[in-house]
Amino acid sequence: MKERELAAERMSYEEFLAWCDEDTLAEWVDGEVVMYSPASRRHQEVQKFLLGFLDGYVRSRELGVVLGAPFQMYLEPLKRAREPDVLFIKKENLGRLHDTHLEGPADLVVEVTSEESRLRDYGEKLAEYELGGVGEYWIVDPERGEVRFFQRKGGRFIPVFPDEGVYRSAVVPGLWVRVEWLLSDPPPPALEALRELGVIP
Repeated sequence: MKERELAAERMSYEEFLAWCDEDTLAEWVDGEVVMYSPASRRHQEVQKFLLGFLDGYVRSRELGVVLGAPFQMYLEPLKRAREPDVLFIKKENLGRLHDTHLEGPADLVVEVTSEESRLRDYGEKLAEYELGGVGEYWIVDPERGEVRFFQRKGGRFIPVFPDEGVYRSAVVPGLWVRVEWLLSDPPPPALEALRELGVIP
């Protein structure tokens, strides 16, 4: 099987991009291919809500671009290329965006974690995204019923806590989200949340 053959080999990031197609569940870590498991139904539903919600808001304000996995975020100094569940890139940073990957940090990264990915999302990726210059990081953990938010201040991630169940983004102007939207099973329709923000009538 192609994945098993190449997962044990070292390769450059350019070789990885040439090998990895949009159906391959893999990330690139310092020359090695790291395979990961398909997402669960709950994961898919939360990611779908986030993409619809964030994309609808960002488009309405012409703030930049929202993308979802599979799409690579390449942090060259760290020799890491991850596939976050959701990425937001500000309009002024769109020069980093290529057809196959983002060259450098996104302004906002969201990971929807699971038992299989929890150690990576709370550990490795938290450290990588902080060192790599990501502006804001959300970890949504539906199985544990918690969401953690981190904002960059003074070059480091600082945990920020919701105020009465509402979190306000530091990098997406005017954006706020109810934590219950992210933990509901299923999440509400993205249009319903956008209506509460006043994006649509």
